[in-house]
Parts: sequence; structure tokens; C-alpha cells
Amino acid sequence: MIDRYLFERELWAEGYSRVMGLDEVGRGCLCGPVVAAGVIFAPETVVNPKIKDSKSISKVTRKKLALEIEKTALFYAVKACTPAKIDELNILNASIEAMLKCTESKGANPEYLLIDGNRFTNTLIPHQCIVKGDDKSVSIAAASILAKVYRDEYMKKLHKQYPFYGWDKNVGYPTKTHLEGLQEYGYTEHHRKSFNLRTARKYQK
Repeated sequence: MIDRYLFERELWAEGYSRVMGLDEVGRGCLCGPVVAAGVIFAPETVVNPKIKDSKSISKVTRKKLALEIEKTALFYAVKACTPAKIDELNILNASIEAMLKCTESKGANPEYLLIDGNRFTNTLIPHQCIVKGDDKSVSIAAASILAKVYRDEYMKKLHKQYPFYGWDKNVGYPTKTHLEGLQEYGYTEHHRKSFNLRTARKYQK
């Protein structure tokens, strides 16, 4: 059984009381923003055991857990980088920028960062990258849920304006419906101009 409190517990014991878990979603999409979330739980907080990698949780459960996380967390933030910013920076750097925005949010004041993945940037805040961290750290898992719920809801709202691409179902990922919509109607201002199908598959998440 995975101990998702292992990293947090070690840091809390070292005196870090504001440990922020960071994750992002939308790297492998053809359109829409890349969205990051940061979550801080107070030391020794025990949360719903269903909080784990957002991709392994149903939509209904994710929404319920997101509400619980918002009520339970000492602090949380959800930030995004636009398709234009993604085209300017590239998707990796835009993902990192979105996460940095979370750390810089008013009231955040993180003392240590736990980051999903294996890449970050130079920062004065001590940090650790954890591959598949969204299933190993409760803080990162919580961040993955908030980011996923926020982004999915945003893409469903965009779908009402652009119903040709199936964003209510694929939320911007390169599905058959999305590709057929592109072929018939072309790109929108929400599409990442620097992306192609190969790029999206490389960053699929």
C-alpha cells in the first residue's frame, strides 16, 4: 500500500510547516491552457484516502474531492498559462511558469516544494521533483485533482462556443472528434499554434 504521506511527514519532522505539492495538467492537449495547482496541508493533516492521481479517479469523485481539498487545505492556488504563452515559451517552460505562479500567489509562502515530474527551475525555495509524484505524495495528488477539475470545467465552457471539436468530452486532447473538427473548421484562438499531433502525444498526460 502506498504511503502518500511519506514525503510530507519527513519534511514536517524537519520543521517545514508549509510544504506545497505542485502538479499541472494539459501538457498533451492541442488547445487550451496548461493549468497548475499548488496545495499546502497543515502538518499532520489527514485527508480523504481517495485523494490520489487524478487520472485514476472518476469525474464525479474528482469534483467531490476537489471541494474537500479546498475546505481542508491550509492553502491552495490554481494558475494557468495561455496557449499564446505556451507557443512563446514551449509547453515545458509554460508548465513550470504556471507552477511558479502558484508558489508566488498571495498567502502561499511555501517553505518547501514537492513537484510532480523530473524537471523544474532554479528557485530560492527548497524543492524536490518526484516522478509519478501525483500517486506518491498527498499534496501533489491533491494539486493534480484541483488542476484537472479546473481545466476540464474551463474546456467544457469553451465547448459551448466551439462545439465542433468535442471539448466537452476530450477537453482538448487529440481525439478523433477533435482532429475531424480541425480538418473541417481549422484552428481557433484557443489552439496552440506550435503544437502538432506528434508534439501532443509526446506530452500526453
